[in-house]
Amino acid sequence: MTANPTTAPAGETVLDAAHLQARLDGLRAALDNCPTEIPASLSLPARDQLDEVAERLALGVDHTVVALFGGTGSGKSSLFNALTSLQFADVGARRPTTAHATACTWGDDAAALLDFLEVADERRIRRESLLDATDQDAFAGLVLLDVPDYDSVNTEHALQVDRLVPLADLLVWVVDPQKYADAALHEGYLRGLGARQQDMLVLVNQVDTLPAGGVDTLLADVRSLLAADGLHDVQVLPVSAVRGDNLGAVRELFLERVSRESNAARTASARLDAIAMRLRPAAAARPVTTRPELADAAVTALVHACGAQAVEDSVRTGLARTFPRAMARPAPPARDAVASIQTTWLRRTTEGLPGAWLHSVENAVATPEALAARTAEAVGSVQLPRHRTPLIELAWWGGTLAALVAAVWTVVVLMRGGAVGAGLIAPVTLLIIGLVVAMAALSARHSRARREADEYARTVRARLVSVVERDLTRPADGVLARHRALREALRVPGR
Repeated sequence: MTANPTTAPAGETVLDAAHLQARLDGLRAALDNCPTEIPASLSLPARDQLDEVAERLALGVDHTVVALFGGTGSGKSSLFNALTSLQFADVGARRPTTAHATACTWGDDAAALLDFLEVADERRIRRESLLDATDQDAFAGLVLLDVPDYDSVNTEHALQVDRLVPLADLLVWVVDPQKYADAALHEGYLRGLGARQQDMLVLVNQVDTLPAGGVDTLLADVRSLLAADGLHDVQVLPVSAVRGDNLGAVRELFLERVSRESNAARTASARLDAIAMRLRPAAAARPVTTRPELADAAVTALVHACGAQAVEDSVRTGLARTFPRAMARPAPPARDAVASIQTTWLRRTTEGLPGAWLHSVENAVATPEALAARTAEAVGSVQLPRHRTPLIELAWWGGTLAALVAAVWTVVVLMRGGAVGAGLIAPVTLLIIGLVVAMAALSARHSRARREADEYARTVRARLVSVVERDLTRPADGVLARHRALREALRVPGR
């Protein structure tokens, strides 16, 4: 009923207790963390079903239950004793001998599991408690049951069989040469177990009583009957509890089964898969995250909404003018404009989310009114640059004045008819110096205008990035992190 930890082939998951418990805990945590996003019509049944899985896992999934089923006189109790090398199961002439299930365990005593299987304390034995040899270590986790006869006249015996058939990991049907075609076996059990062919083994016992050549004929007849029952893949082995025929092969089959996951593990995993699939409508079909490009677009839109772009342009052009104009000032953004920005960001960020999650994101982020107020506060607190830098202005006006004086001086010299060479050196030199100083000052003024405009734009954008991060991105990330955790918990291995 349990999964023994083994190394799974590449791409497969080992269904051990830790893995199943982790999945169970993940689903419970997802339900706890998404109380408003998962509708009660899905969460309440899921919680009840998870509780049922938890109860089964509490019994442990580190054992493999192999049950010997057989009719009266099939010799399954003798086979049980031979396989365990113990004389523990009831064997006798009185039929039916096995009135209650008997269990032999390898490894720990599997008390909780045996309680669940309703095996009485006095009907349990641990293989290692009697033998210290380490050659039994490989069977650790095996629980071998000797089950009451399925054809017993005692109704209680039949009820025990019916209860244990779905609980066993490996169903071993023990038949004898006289009653292998019994309708109680084929019609009552085998024909209804077509889905569990990989979990069944038929042992034809007492072959030591057959004449030479009779074994092959008997096996062919048994296989033909199984095929008629729709059981084409069930393995059939001839055995003898007296001579020990093929008991080694049977033990090898048990050992192979111990190394695989049990029905309990597979059933628990299948139930968790089913729970996850039923909860899937509560989550988006694809991962949903906040995206940097959407935050950047929201910041750019807020820059324009509060007039910061116009302020940046006025700084760039106003500081470059000789006779400056008053620079523009930012204004509180209109509520409708901010609402449109928020709605666009929400729509693109939450695309694909179910309505409940969209509502949670909307409730988590700032309202348009709050976003507008914080935008106005962030942009309004950015200081505008001074109109002029005295040194640059002094150089501009000084250079311009020197160039004008030099130009007048040159005209005067030329009008007086003075010597062209010597008389023009001084005014031309002054003209050149004045023009160079004025042009350098003009270039410095334009550079400062661009620098101040860029610095203003960077400061405004940085503050609005913080606003969008605090009021939109970060709150949405908190909700979407819960959504990602839900999607991860609902992930079904292999699908």
